[in-house]
Amino acid sequence: MEKVRKIKDIFVNGAISPDKIATSIANHSSKTGIGGHSIFLGQIRADEKEGRKVQAIDYTAYKDMALEKAREIREDVFAKYDLSCMHIYHSLGEVKVGEICLFVFTSSAHRKAAIEACNELVERIKSELPIWGKEIFDDHSEEWKVNR
Repeated sequence: MEKVRKIKDIFVNGAISPDKIATSIANHSSKTGIGGHSIFLGQIRADEKEGRKVQAIDYTAYKDMALEKAREIREDVFAKYDLSCMHIYHSLGEVKVGEICLFVFTSSAHRKAAIEACNELVERIKSELPIWGKEIFDDHSEEWKVNR
């Protein structure tokens, strides 16, 4: 019988702190069956548009739907790759330029599974989760962000 994982809250209010990232990594040092970790950190860029510079992004989400979809993605990726651990954190609210808004961390006995799973998770999070970002510019104007 396939294990159904509980719905985990992936959301963090504001930026994801370096301490949260470091603690998450440090918590895995006792798991000696792990041979490889793959980590993706999404950071807010100071993009320029029409002479305006991005200062921050304000993230919103349809939270219940996003959490259910994240659970589905987690289950798919766990079933596809031989992973030991997987962590996903995404910001809600305002995140300033240079701060971290997405943290994806996968672990496996072997690096290839960890790397491939991490890449797939990031792509699926960006394309499938109902999360939206409003760019806030240096002239105080705002514009909904369109992912490329």
